[in-house]
Amino acid sequence: MQPQAQKTASGLPPWATLPTSAVSLLRDLPVMLAGLALFYGLLSLAHYWASPVGPQQAIDLHPSALPKYAFYSVARITLAYFVSLIFTLVYAYVAAHNSRAERIMIPLLDTLQSIPVLSFLPTVMIAMVALFPSRQLGVELGSIVLIFTGQVWNMAFSVYSSMKNIPREMLEATEVYRLSAWQRFVQLELPYSAIGLIWNSMMSVAGAWFFLMACEMFVLGNRDLRLPGLGSYLQSASNAGDMGAILWGLLVMIAVIVLMDQLIWRPVIAWSDKFKFEQVEAAQSSRSPILDLLRRSRLVHRIGRASVAPTREALALYFARKRAKFQPNQGASTLNKWLIRLLLLAASIGVIFAIVKMGALLATLSRPDIGGILRGAGATFLRVEVSLVLAGLWTIPVGVYVGLRPRLAAVAQPIAQVAASVPATALFPIVLLFLIRIGGGLGIGSITLMLLGTQWYILFNVIAGASAIPTDLKEVCSIFHLSQVERWRRLFLPGIFPFLVTGFITASGGAWNASIVAEYVHFQGKTISTTGLGAVISRATDSGNFAVLLGATVVMAAMVVTINRLLWRRLYVLAATRYKLES
Repeated sequence: MQPQAQKTASGLPPWATLPTSAVSLLRDLPVMLAGLALFYGLLSLAHYWASPVGPQQAIDLHPSALPKYAFYSVARITLAYFVSLIFTLVYAYVAAHNSRAERIMIPLLDTLQSIPVLSFLPTVMIAMVALFPSRQLGVELGSIVLIFTGQVWNMAFSVYSSMKNIPREMLEATEVYRLSAWQRFVQLELPYSAIGLIWNSMMSVAGAWFFLMACEMFVLGNRDLRLPGLGSYLQSASNAGDMGAILWGLLVMIAVIVLMDQLIWRPVIAWSDKFKFEQVEAAQSSRSPILDLLRRSRLVHRIGRASVAPTREALALYFARKRAKFQPNQGASTLNKWLIRLLLLAASIGVIFAIVKMGALLATLSRPDIGGILRGAGATFLRVEVSLVLAGLWTIPVGVYVGLRPRLAAVAQPIAQVAASVPATALFPIVLLFLIRIGGGLGIGSITLMLLGTQWYILFNVIAGASAIPTDLKEVCSIFHLSQVERWRRLFLPGIFPFLVTGFITASGGAWNASIVAEYVHFQGKTISTTGLGAVISRATDSGNFAVLLGATVVMAAMVVTINRLLWRRLYVLAATRYKLES
């Protein structure tokens, strides 16, 4: 009979008797290996990007090519995410603190999020290739910028909404303690925005996976541009009708998403629990073995003590001294005003010039082109509204149920993230075959595909809102024995309302964006499309018809901005006034 485990004479496992230094080394070993792997990956990526541009690359559909393709796709998505994060913090901070800038920046954000990825494609790719005409870096940067345009907007809306909904008493406390702008940002605004930002970051990365096929393989006029990656692999497999390759690509994509969830998002979610705005500790909290390993690692502690802590203290001291020494200077103030006026004048001239050029290009549109754009706009509008209603019916109750239970969220979140990340066009062969069997067409199928790309914006924001509800308020409901209906009316819906508005705004923009892949699909060497604005944009991109592309994009942006102004912006104001969490 074999013993179950070897033990020492004291009854403890062998590793329990190791010296403290040996145990510390064992804890630091995974961190060191991960650091070395990251360093090697960055070197390989730099070597590839610095290589000269060669002929059009053929996408290898053999499964052995998938690890390299997965690495390239993850690198593009990661770099695009860090650019999105920097843009989000700067843009949301300025919009939340400057009322004059807010009047311009938020409508501009509405407009930009309504522009589909493919509408950015010609300008972005031409500009990036012109910057680096002889290097692979140009095309790679173009792809990264396209991914950025598909993932940044909901993050910016989330941080902006959180900063506008900070309780008044907490803002007054920062004034009482005379915190500098930097201290207020680091110690209040960023922590208060953390939970919403993290869940929207997961949705942004999922959105990047969703649009990866359009960002790694596209046609621009007579040029067929493709980059090695999972998106181009799935697109090539879909074009060839190779179901085996599609399944292999989806399996690798799901494996990468689950791995990123366990190594990155679960530790971040567990770490963000300390930013909950509550006075009573929750009975359940998120846990992560990776986070525990990092917290116990001496190597991570020493790196933080040697680099992060001194940098943080230096920045805090710098801004504190700057505030203490600050005295209004009338001459400098006048100079700043004139500089701002000159910048506004230059920006106005640039906008007027762009409008004139756009007007000249739009003037070349024929009546059939305009009629097709307007018919497509009406059809896509109906599909967007139907998809939002269907998404809201299930995501609100499910999101609240999951968000109130951290242990369930630990299981459901990676499943939702995988489902949100799988590109709809990769699932199109399966959906199409199913619709053919039940007698449906792409008109119904496009709503299904659009729903696959937009419902997750609402779900992730509802989960974030429910998880941010203070534990003490939930215990008050239990003390007063409120029914489930009363809890929904008095706590759950008001508590998630700001997050819900953000979710619906980003889902609306995401639905319009998803129309470009839901209404126009390449499958088995054929092009399948239906009436819609997304189909008009995709068709114009394929043919290089920039006039139709511009006209359809302008109509889509105008419709999204109008809806946001009439409906969602008013709900934003309601969330910031009536449903702000404060005493």
